[in-house]
Amino acid sequence: MSRTIKKISKKIGLHPGALVHVGDQKIDKPIIELVRYNENEFEEKRLQSMEEFISSRAENKITWLNIDGLHDVGVIETIGKQFNIHPLVLEDILNTEKRPLIEDYGDYIYMVAKMLSYDDEENIVKAEQVSVVLGNNYVVTFQESVGDVFNSVRERLRQGKGRIRKDGPDYLAYSLVDCIVDNYFIILEKFSESIEDIEEVLMNDFDQDIVEKIYRMKREMVLLRKSVWPLREVVIGLERFESTLINKSTIIYIRDLYDHTFQVIDTVETLSEMLSGILEIYLFSLSNKMNQVMKVLTIMASIFIPLTFIASIYGMNFEFMPELQSKYGYPIVLAFMISIVIFMIVLFKKKKWI
Repeated sequence: MSRTIKKISKKIGLHPGALVHVGDQKIDKPIIELVRYNENEFEEKRLQSMEEFISSRAENKITWLNIDGLHDVGVIETIGKQFNIHPLVLEDILNTEKRPLIEDYGDYIYMVAKMLSYDDEENIVKAEQVSVVLGNNYVVTFQESVGDVFNSVRERLRQGKGRIRKDGPDYLAYSLVDCIVDNYFIILEKFSESIEDIEEVLMNDFDQDIVEKIYRMKREMVLLRKSVWPLREVVIGLERFESTLINKSTIIYIRDLYDHTFQVIDTVETLSEMLSGILEIYLFSLSNKMNQVMKVLTIMASIFIPLTFIASIYGMNFEFMPELQSKYGYPIVLAFMISIVIFMIVLFKKKKWI
């Protein structure tokens, strides 16, 4: 539960727009990365402080400002003043438990998405909130920690490939969200491979840890569904907003992004159903195996019940039991007991119980 719900008690009682970081501090100091470009020029550097950015504003270039680390409220507040971002938006940026959303504030569009990564050592999915502010000639992205899925976008910007440096900041924002969605397919592929491994184990043998693995994967699928489903609304909003910040030439790419998002949702639902089906098959097979064991024990008990009855009678040792004095009493009783066993085995086979 600690991975999906964080404490927000320190925000209780504060006025709306109060800047309080809700989440874990994942790096020591915020990292500010600046990218400026147009069709012919490209500039990329790491800033030591926001004052360095303020003193080097460029109006004829598109600006992409990326901040890693949200715990320094002062940095976030300074960025808000520079780009005239509403305090409520800054509050949402600092709250790392926001669901994916999109809001149009006229001068800029605010988006929230969940960037996922797969931890191979712990076999879990980790979600990181990414906030995107799209303005007239800028894009500002806020991340919780260092490391993201935007390297392909950075490389395209450096090399000037495609249309990313020819189009506006709306295409850059689309490209960033597209990278987040494309990374979902990588996560889902790992889940698909894990499900295939579980199915193979079930075909060969019953692993006692299989239920724990299935339930752990089902929990990860809940996290995936929580991240992916609301993202559809974000993409729909990008397509349907009548905003001057989004060019008509970018709409066709946003529609393609919507198709990818819907495909991810379908895959998540399919994998969830497969996990539920595997769990049902496992429980059914386990129950069937237990029934087979109980069947064998019941048959053995049924065979020994009459034998036990006969043995208990002759174990009473009364003085005037005529069979006890008989010369052939023991072999006769033993033969009778063997015949009972044979008769019951034949009867069970005839009824196809064994």
